[in-house]
Amino acid sequence: MTSDALSKLRDLVPLRPLRYSEGLRIAELQAQSFLALSGIDLPAVPTQIISELPRIRVSHMSPFPTSGASHWYQGQWLVVVNAAEPTTRQRFSLAHEFKHIVDHRFAKLIYSALPANQRSDLTERICDYFAGCLLMPRPWVKSLYCSGIQDVAELARHFTVSSAAMTVRLNQIGLAEPTPRCLPLPKDWTTTKALEEIKDRPIYQRVASYVT
Repeated sequence: MTSDALSKLRDLVPLRPLRYSEGLRIAELQAQSFLALSGIDLPAVPTQIISELPRIRVSHMSPFPTSGASHWYQGQWLVVVNAAEPTTRQRFSLAHEFKHIVDHRFAKLIYSALPANQRSDLTERICDYFAGCLLMPRPWVKSLYCSGIQDVAELARHFTVSSAAMTVRLNQIGLAEPTPRCLPLPKDWTTTKALEEIKDRPIYQRVASYVT
């Protein structure tokens, strides 16, 4: 890893207020560039590409009140990751905090166009997006998915991420549809039929009293 990797990632950011969509695009570009600078081209991405950077010290601590935090301290970046959480979550948290470090010098400027009441939340989402792009690069996910590995849990194992993170990434890439909050009802569904299916359960009488 080159010692100026952090500077090269920062150079990819235009020094002006960014729209949210621009923030996402730049985050993905930075993730791709970081992998190229690190010489990583296969999953799973080693977290050492972050922890071995100059002036970055990573500590895994438990108990710790959040998943991760980063702070400039005595001439170096101290990143603390919650050691009580699963390894997959710790990897994601480290990548998320690294994006905060990349943005630190000009975060107030580049995110100033985001709505004030949503700025903090949207900034966190951009950092999450960077983490997803770094740990689950779009081309790698597509390659495995198109080769026939489409089970979420299996894909997650390849990238050493959680199934939840893998599902989000598949949705972002367009390889899976978000799960709807309410599934569509079958064409032959009726209230009577639904009651028939639960008539032997204790809840039946209470439900029936409302709908019959």
